Amino acid sequence: MVGEPSMLTNEMVYEVNEVLPEKKIRYLMGCGYPEDILEAVSLGVDLFDCVLPTRNGRTGMAFTSEGKVIIKGSKFSADNAPLDKKCNCYTCRHFSRAYLRHLFNAGEALAGRLVSYHNIHFYIKLMAKIRKHIEKGTYKQFMSKVSKNFDFR
Repeated sequence: MVGEPSMLTNEMVYEVNEVLPEKKIRYLMGCGYPEDILEAVSLGVDLFDCVLPTRNGRTGMAFTSEGKVIIKGSKFSADNAPLDKKCNCYTCRHFSRAYLRHLFNAGEALAGRLVSYHNIHFYIKLMAKIRKHIEKGTYKQFMSKVSKNFDFR
């Protein structure tokens, strides 16, 4: 549910899923923060659609394995590390945090594209991990472990 507090959204997802057929795909629009996706999956949601990864990428916020990174910050001006040390996407393999920061400060459109690309890669990997843990029957443990890093709001 777009624009509603997470707690209310989760309550509504629970209520709606109680009446939806179990064999049908359950879609939640506007759910984009990793911690919200993790919770929604635990409530039975299968499919998500949200502008958050690209909208936030265009403004300099990256989703990483260690939490959010606002790449425009001055603390990244000499940081030659990749955006996310645990990521192997094109952006992380080829561009440093310092260079991405430079691109944003120079007003280069490439900056937002590169961070958006990284964010989409991050979400693809997150969803793959979610699927793997559901299949293994270890989703609740996975959710508890990774939720600590995801407080993006």
